[in-house]
Amino acid sequence: MNINYKCLSTNPFYIKAGFFVLFVLLSQQLWAHVIVGELEKMSKAEAGLVYLEMGYKHILPLGFDHILFVLSLYLLSPKLKPVLWQATAFTIAHSVTLGLAMYHVINPPTRIVEPLIALSIMYVALENILSPRLKATRVGVVFLFGLVHGMGFAGALGQMGLPQDAYLLSLVMFNVGVELGQLTVILLAYFLLAKRFGDKLFYRKAIVIPLSSLIAIVACVWTIQRILL
Repeated sequence: MNINYKCLSTNPFYIKAGFFVLFVLLSQQLWAHVIVGELEKMSKAEAGLVYLEMGYKHILPLGFDHILFVLSLYLLSPKLKPVLWQATAFTIAHSVTLGLAMYHVINPPTRIVEPLIALSIMYVALENILSPRLKATRVGVVFLFGLVHGMGFAGALGQMGLPQDAYLLSLVMFNVGVELGQLTVILLAYFLLAKRFGDKLFYRKAIVIPLSSLIAIVACVWTIQRILL
């Protein structure tokens, strides 16, 4: 399948579509972490299913910041193995800080965590633009960012609340839901982008750089918003 990159970059439809996507993403910033009221008491099995769904929805469709972070991880190297290594490091890291925060071992302030999450997205997106290939240090960087994102998950989950008689189970199931959401993003990126265009010569110029630039702009605006709000 041949794609005329020059045509894509000058076609008014694609330009308008790009600005529309940018507008939608920026307008959704305040919805990135959904506030859910205290839940009524329920059985452990019911609580587990409810928090599994909550965790998934915290990524899809509501977690725009986390979606962009996972997508940024995937863009630079459109193969499943590298992104799964990064996703594993991210999972381990955010599981640690999520658990520590929910058991009140740490108490990270939201006013610091939320801008850092936006900065982590911008960093990865800019690295995609500036670096032609995936660096070995990326896994370590992703792990550090995962620690920050885990604190963000804890902030959202803390607002939702956890049933005391199923505290650990609900926490674990929420985390599993988050992982399933992230895996969905990875698989969608694979089938929509990597499988079709990952081995094409134009992939970096026509897909990685434009999408990473858009993500970096959105993350920069989110950073400013989260610092000022």
